[in-house]
Amino acid sequence: MPLSKRLTAEFLGTLWLVLGGCGSAVLATDYLSKGIGYAGISLAFGLTVLTAAYALGHVSGGHFNPAVSIGLWASKRFPAGDLAPYIIAQVLGAIAAAGIIYLIASGKAGITNAQIVANGLAANGFGEGSTGSPGGYSALAAFVAEVVMTFFFLIVILGATSKRAPAGFAPLAIGLCLTLIHLVTIPVTNTSVNPARSTGPAIFVAINGGSWAIEQLWMFWVAPILGALLAGFFYAWFSNDEDVADAKQVEAAAE
Repeated sequence: MPLSKRLTAEFLGTLWLVLGGCGSAVLATDYLSKGIGYAGISLAFGLTVLTAAYALGHVSGGHFNPAVSIGLWASKRFPAGDLAPYIIAQVLGAIAAAGIIYLIASGKAGITNAQIVANGLAANGFGEGSTGSPGGYSALAAFVAEVVMTFFFLIVILGATSKRAPAGFAPLAIGLCLTLIHLVTIPVTNTSVNPARSTGPAIFVAINGGSWAIEQLWMFWVAPILGALLAGFFYAWFSNDEDVADAKQVEAAAE
């Protein structure tokens, strides 16, 4: 598949993930409406990944997340040369989605720009009093949560997409895993495990005068990437070489 089509799929998939997941947190909570709660937001994130993976996964592999791309590279399933283009497409998709959410949120009667910024557009964070950490968890707690949850997210992705796994069920397993991760960690960091997802809302918070999300954004690049690398290297050791060989065949066919 040409790189241009794969990058388009990654852009659209990441846009859909952030629009559906963060959009539910911003537009369907007590802030702007009656509210679907943490469980509803968690399900929304899981459904975005599930639907996007089925719709676009056959084009690009369905990463929609820089940490996933890096973890797949670490497990020897993804070429290093495609990492930068994939990550750029993912971040652009997340920024576009955050912009759409902001435009929709600002259209509600009686809602001020200050209220939208104060809500944080579902940006991630840590620390007592931080909008991005509903439970006011410390930086250490946030770091541990993001590393561990990203590690297991990649383990599920790598296992579910193995040639020895039941065919056709990977998006379901991955979507349910992301739902579970959100159920556990929304109170801690608003749940990232995805640097692109964190970047989009942080940029729009910053554009509108809120600096905290950008100042804390480093955490949501460093921790998920570390977790993904640990998972990728571990799985490459843990599994046999069949999936690596298949990945190399796919890479060669694309060249």
